Amino acid sequence: MHHVIKNFLLCGINIVAYPRKKIAPFGITEFLLYNTLILDVNMSENSTINNNDFIREIIKEDLAAQTYKTVITRFPPEPNGYLHIGHAKSICINFGLAAEFGGRCHLRFDDTNPEKEEQEFIDSIKDNIRWLGFDWKEHEYFASSYFEQLFEFAVKLVKKGCAYVDDQSAEEIRKSRGTLTEPGKASPYRSRSIEENLNLFIRMRAGDFKDGEKTLRAKIDMTSPNLNMRDPVMYRIMHRTHHQTKDQWCIYPMYDFTHGQSDALENISHSICTLEFEDHRPLYDWFIKELGIHHPRQIEFARLNLTFTVMSKRKLLKLVQEKHVNGWNDPRLPTISGLRRRGYTPCSIRDFCIRIGIAKANSTVDVALLEHCLREDLNKNAQRMMAVINPVKLVVDNYPVDRHEEFQAENNPENPAAGSRPVIFSRTLYIERDDFMEHPAKGFFRLFPGGEVRLKYAWYIKCTGIIKDPSSGEITEIHCTYDPATRGGWSTDGRKVKGTLHWLSAAHAQSAEFRMYDRLFTAINPEAGDKEFTEYLNPRSLEIKKGFIEPVLASAAPLQRFQFLRTGYFCTDTDSSRANPVFNRITGLKDTWAKIMAKNE
Repeated sequence: MHHVIKNFLLCGINIVAYPRKKIAPFGITEFLLYNTLILDVNMSENSTINNNDFIREIIKEDLAAQTYKTVITRFPPEPNGYLHIGHAKSICINFGLAAEFGGRCHLRFDDTNPEKEEQEFIDSIKDNIRWLGFDWKEHEYFASSYFEQLFEFAVKLVKKGCAYVDDQSAEEIRKSRGTLTEPGKASPYRSRSIEENLNLFIRMRAGDFKDGEKTLRAKIDMTSPNLNMRDPVMYRIMHRTHHQTKDQWCIYPMYDFTHGQSDALENISHSICTLEFEDHRPLYDWFIKELGIHHPRQIEFARLNLTFTVMSKRKLLKLVQEKHVNGWNDPRLPTISGLRRRGYTPCSIRDFCIRIGIAKANSTVDVALLEHCLREDLNKNAQRMMAVINPVKLVVDNYPVDRHEEFQAENNPENPAAGSRPVIFSRTLYIERDDFMEHPAKGFFRLFPGGEVRLKYAWYIKCTGIIKDPSSGEITEIHCTYDPATRGGWSTDGRKVKGTLHWLSAAHAQSAEFRMYDRLFTAINPEAGDKEFTEYLNPRSLEIKKGFIEPVLASAAPLQRFQFLRTGYFCTDTDSSRANPVFNRITGLKDTWAKIMAKNE
């Protein structure tokens, strides 16, 4: 089966994991392989975009035909929220294609709505693109810089009889627009003369009217089967201060009027959009044709959908505003800022975007693949350390009370050049509470009364007894003896043990906070069904624990990543300090995606 999957990948087939039956909230059990046609999958982490993807083929054809001499793409976010993992895919595509074809990629903020846009969002967008590894250099633009030119374009359309001023309210316009099965109804103001429309539009700009009192609409076709062509609004009145143009304007162009013309003004060759813009393409083409300006080629691809995730900017905003999460950079969110704080690496996100490819049809990708890409990167690069998250004391009775010694611990077995570090051993240690069981179940190979295990890097120990709290019955201390002939964790008599535990010296360990993050939602698709998506929020998506770390970790830099032995991958949170170290769990050690692939070999 594994060879079949490889062949699908080579032929450009996207392998997406879907459940065969209902999946448990916190673990994917059984899968079937659902194939959707895709034309870009490349498993090489050093590549950008597969040589055979359909967008690339279009670009090659355009260059060969001299339709465009230079490839100029753009990434055009609206500065009304934080970027998420879906935007990362678009960033990789636009910047990657431009680089491969020797062109350039513009960063343009389509800032047409001052009610929802903020400088904070602009700053975060730029910061996140740079963090992903891309640079637009001097090509940073704002649609608001084109407001004067866009106004002149609108005047031109009015003079051509292709636009008119409408006095209907937004609700009246919505009702008269019609449906997919019923044509729209013409506005009673549609037949105004060119002179009257021009006068009213100029007065709109001058501030003579209140918000919502009038709009400028394109005059196209109220019976068109495409609702976007039914006299769409081009300008609305908004007496708002804009973050770039301040109080210069009280009318603002709609996104659909701004977007295509901004591409044209920047001489964009290939306007690469997600599929929801496919129905808008005839409108963009109509504006460009009537204005007689440069015509970029628009190409649509499928947006990214992830299991156990919502990608809607509106829904992400709801999560933030209703305080279901702690801001836009909450590590549970799919925002790039959240993923960064969680501990994701730019390399892992770029690798993920390459692997999922560029599809022509919408599909859903298993979040386990994203986590797999992350683990592959962290496994190679993250330093190994020891941390005890749920501690219980372990007393080595035959080790001297006043003695301690150092053992050498390897920093990364995947990278011998990473070297080693000293770890301190003493009589009283901390181990994980889950590593001891008073009455061991079958197959339990860790510590239990009379049982023997290895302490990583140190000695063999044998449990000799326990002490319990008399009121609660909870184990407060585990007692053991060590075998001096097993220094380094290896016996001289050839006996073997099955369990190996990590540990910390109680006298030297540093206390720390651990934020144990899990998936934000319990449902594979929180947006499906009749329930509000917030009803699927995972009540255990964040659990805070108090434990201990190696003392050197107290000075770890913010967002520095580690593998805590036998526990998972963690990074230093931005809240962390030397006095109160805080670590975020990035992901566990188990790789669901790798298991899925192995299961189908």
